[in-house]
Amino acid sequence: MALRCVPILFYPQKPLLETPDSGSSRGRIVLDLRSSKLKCLALGASTQRAFVLVEDEKPGAKTSLTGKIGEDGSTVSRAVHKNLNLFPKPLSITDLSPFPANGSNVRVAYQGNPGAYGEDAALKAYPDCETVPCDQFEAAFNAVELWLVDKAVLPIENSVGGSIHRTYDLLLRHRLHIVREVQLVVHHCLLALPGVTMPEVKLVFSHPQALAQCEMALTNLGINRVNADDSAGAALMVASSGKRDMGAIASARAAALYGLDILVEKIQDEDENVTRYLVLAREPIIPGTDRVYKTSIVFTLEEGPGMLFKALAVFSLRGINLSKIESRPQKRRPLRVVDDSNRGSAISFDYLFYIDFEASMAELRARNALEHLQEYAGFLRVLGSYPMDIVL
Repeated sequence: MALRCVPILFYPQKPLLETPDSGSSRGRIVLDLRSSKLKCLALGASTQRAFVLVEDEKPGAKTSLTGKIGEDGSTVSRAVHKNLNLFPKPLSITDLSPFPANGSNVRVAYQGNPGAYGEDAALKAYPDCETVPCDQFEAAFNAVELWLVDKAVLPIENSVGGSIHRTYDLLLRHRLHIVREVQLVVHHCLLALPGVTMPEVKLVFSHPQALAQCEMALTNLGINRVNADDSAGAALMVASSGKRDMGAIASARAAALYGLDILVEKIQDEDENVTRYLVLAREPIIPGTDRVYKTSIVFTLEEGPGMLFKALAVFSLRGINLSKIESRPQKRRPLRVVDDSNRGSAISFDYLFYIDFEASMAELRARNALEHLQEYAGFLRVLGSYPMDIVL
């Protein structure tokens, strides 16, 4: 009889996650090592996990014997579970999908307060998810790593303001995987307290990216700008301050949440204002070829003439399109000494290169391209291979 291996996890009899007291929004992680009895947990692809006791471990459990006549006429007996519901159910195609149905039972972290654009992106990706606000980008990364949430949604670039470098730096510092992208159309609004008119507003608060995307409009209005941690937080600050000379740049949903009036809709400088978000998880998804995929990588290059040209050529030779390239100086080793005997030593920056290319790691050409790239790269890491999103 063939045996089939199933990954299992042993855990103590008492739960490791202690539920919070009523009125508390946080749980405590408690490890109880006093119990020596261990039980078995079958790991499935679903986000829900059930702690199930094996039938013969239950106190007073009984098993029935079924008889089977062998070739020699003897009776062969075997134990059968009385409760057939205890057997593991076969995985379905939806269990392996990177898009769980409406995101039910999924906790998604984002940076900012309720009403932030990051929350809009999370709800677009998983309409029925539970959103969890975080004060900083790194807090969202840590929440996923500590199993406080299932995923994090963070911005990576904007069509007007450009790249969000903080996210790039954190992608390298942490070991999370990109499992999805979300393209979110952004409509900024100028918000103020109910009854306030435009001439009364002298200061406007918002995230630096939002202020940059409305720079020309705010300059024409003669309004001074003040940075805030996030756009929804700026709306909350205006609502709680009670000051009539303060305004905020935020979404229409934030205005409804905090009881503010919208003085100007779509105040951004460009009508086509789109922010691209990344969905991060502890485990990568299994890439496929059923749709258009994108793969994100980061690498460094060895010293030599034309090394960047050679690195990019590995994709062109295989007909792979590059949709994004970003360079960031290495923080731990920012400078590189170039020794030229004719001109003496020179110092230049040592860069990390982030690239998005339109191919799935399930494709042979993508795997061959990265194998070729390793000939020139001192360091190479795949950040994720995931389905491309379109702007609706």
